[in-house]
Amino acid sequence: MPATLLATHRVEKPWGRHRLWPGFADPASDGDPVGEIWFQAPEGDPELLVKYLFTAEKLSVQVHPDDAAARAAGHPRGKDEAWVILAADPDATIALGTLEPMTGDELRAAALDGSIEDKLDWKPVKAGDFFYSPAGTVHAIGAGITLVEVQQNVDLTYRLYDYGRPRPLHLEEGVAVSHAAPFVAQAAPGEIEPGRTILAEGPKFVLERWRGGDKRLALGEAPGWLVPLAGEGVADGVAFRAGACLMLAGTVEVQAGDDADLLVAYPGATRL
Repeated sequence: MPATLLATHRVEKPWGRHRLWPGFADPASDGDPVGEIWFQAPEGDPELLVKYLFTAEKLSVQVHPDDAAARAAGHPRGKDEAWVILAADPDATIALGTLEPMTGDELRAAALDGSIEDKLDWKPVKAGDFFYSPAGTVHAIGAGITLVEVQQNVDLTYRLYDYGRPRPLHLEEGVAVSHAAPFVAQAAPGEIEPGRTILAEGPKFVLERWRGGDKRLALGEAPGWLVPLAGEGVADGVAFRAGACLMLAGTVEVQAGDDADLLVAYPGATRL
């Protein structure tokens, strides 16, 4: 099966923007803001999903369940996710984990009275930063950020607090699956050869960052995803440029310009 350019799906969000990112058309100025662009597989239920996020306001304080909790609730899988920051305002932040360990009762009370915002660990972010957020991590993405998200493919979010927006919360479900504690970033191999950096190596997926040139990737039975952040190139005869996303299968030959900046994701806990 050759590489496949994936179709995009725009998702309007109250915290989204009217000015997006090169490669994407801006929504009408009098229309609803766009917060996410999803790259959707043509069929089936692949393990991963790739999105762009565009934030003008803070997202809700939220949490995602792990595989076991998600399946117990009737979903195919839980949700680990990873973020590559493309651009950020000077004061932009992302919250990951809580400043101190919290019990379920403490987390619930803080969500109800709004003090949860002050109990989160808000980390300054800039272009080029990377974060892997395992299921169970209490988190919130701040305003003024453009990022690429790679996640387990499930639309399952439990909102704990939403700054008074008129959207439903999922307090009991969220508290039940939360690991309310200081965030500890997982170790990653880093650059393993010139132009190839491992940003995340499991537990649910591997995320690599490639810098230009010709490369070869031998995938197993599961597909992979190629996300060009800059530049252009060809994967198995299919041309790509920044703003696209390709689904890959089998053994893939990638030729990219020297200025290309590519993300490559695939399921599993060990790099290929």
